[in-house]
Amino acid sequence: MSVMGSKSLEDIGMSFEYLVAFNLALLAAIISPGPAFLYLLKMTLSGGRAVGIATGCGLAVMASIWTLMALMGLDGIFRLFPWAYTFFKVGGAIYLLFVAWGIWRHAHEPIGEAEIKNVRAFTGGVLVNLANPKAVLFAAAVLVVIFPPEMTTVHKAMIMGNHLIVEIIVYSGFAYLLSTKSIAAQYLQKKHILDRFAAVVLCGLGLRLVTDR
Repeated sequence: MSVMGSKSLEDIGMSFEYLVAFNLALLAAIISPGPAFLYLLKMTLSGGRAVGIATGCGLAVMASIWTLMALMGLDGIFRLFPWAYTFFKVGGAIYLLFVAWGIWRHAHEPIGEAEIKNVRAFTGGVLVNLANPKAVLFAAAVLVVIFPPEMTTVHKAMIMGNHLIVEIIVYSGFAYLLSTKSIAAQYLQKKHILDRFAAVVLCGLGLRLVTDR
């Protein structure tokens, strides 16, 4: 079975080595401090495991779409039309600031798992990663370094699907760990402090997004 699977990959010109290298770069990006990971952390601690997994799925879907956009050449459009990139950046920064304000405003309010719906959590994950157009430029840079220049539609679909699966697995794992009783109890004790810290960090990331050249 493994020989046949390897053979089929060779037939379409895609090697496991490319995907391994891409996944390593992807894992480094996922666990680095940023709005996506911070939002997953906040949603999981606030709403529980199911909410965290739904949030992670939303983050994963949008991140894989950004990668597909990079494969289709959206980074080139951003470079050709800087105003389009600026438009996306400003819109993304406004959304992150909106999220930060919401977290700050509700920092002192008690929480319950029923108050956050999975659909809302998924949509929030999509919007948080939609607010980061720099993901296209990052994906484009990684893709150029790792993968060969000539890729078919099948190759691109494999890369996007691989990206989606890796992010769902990683974020679901984080949601599982963060939703354990001990971690959740510690969060509840210091909710107002941690929420306001998260709000400040998200605000800073939003401002950095709009000012970073």
